Amino acid sequence: MIYVTGDMHGNPIRFKVKQLKKLKKDDNLIICGDFGFIWEETSYEKRLLKKIGKLKFNTLFVDGTHENFDLLNKYETVDFKEGRAKNISGNLYQLLRGEIYKIDGKTIFTFGGGESPDKEIRAQSNKWWETELPCIAEMKKGVNNLCKYNRQVDYIISHEPPGKIKSLIYGNDFNVNILNRFLDDVAKEVSFKAWYFGSTHINKKLTQKYNAIFDEIISLD
Repeated sequence: MIYVTGDMHGNPIRFKVKQLKKLKKDDNLIICGDFGFIWEETSYEKRLLKKIGKLKFNTLFVDGTHENFDLLNKYETVDFKEGRAKNISGNLYQLLRGEIYKIDGKTIFTFGGGESPDKEIRAQSNKWWETELPCIAEMKKGVNNLCKYNRQVDYIISHEPPGKIKSLIYGNDFNVNILNRFLDDVAKEVSFKAWYFGSTHINKKLTQKYNAIFDEIISLD
């Protein structure tokens, strides 16, 4: 089975909730960005990543904004569920931008990244990365992969929502960036059952298809 949850920000308590204890071998937990456990490469962090990788279910995440992209880039890219992913440790994987995975019989398009509202402060301490926003090549890869599937998937997982959905949450008081515009185009051109994103830190079904998720754990089955 496939389960979805929101930003964790490196909080190990999120793995100790009762609902996760029910997950079985070959189940999949997808985190909608800001995984946050790969940040400073400390010995404690390395032990924690190994522990997560040894869980009986697959832990999968798209990147958000509070990620150390230099460290993420060090991990090996491997074949995973008919797409490409970075293997962090054991059953722990980063799902990459623009990939489509076949998981438990479902097709899932993933596109991480976002824009940090606190980037100026974080840049002063060298904890902000320009690559949090996608490049043209990543967006083109996403379009090409969607075309291979005739622009039809079961689910879309991202950190940021499309711009039109972001406006339902913030009104006109938000910055429309290149990623929001790209996801708007995806929303117009692609047929899908449901879309989940985590950047807004709320649990709310905004429309029939669009779902903001934070600390809830939702089954896609």
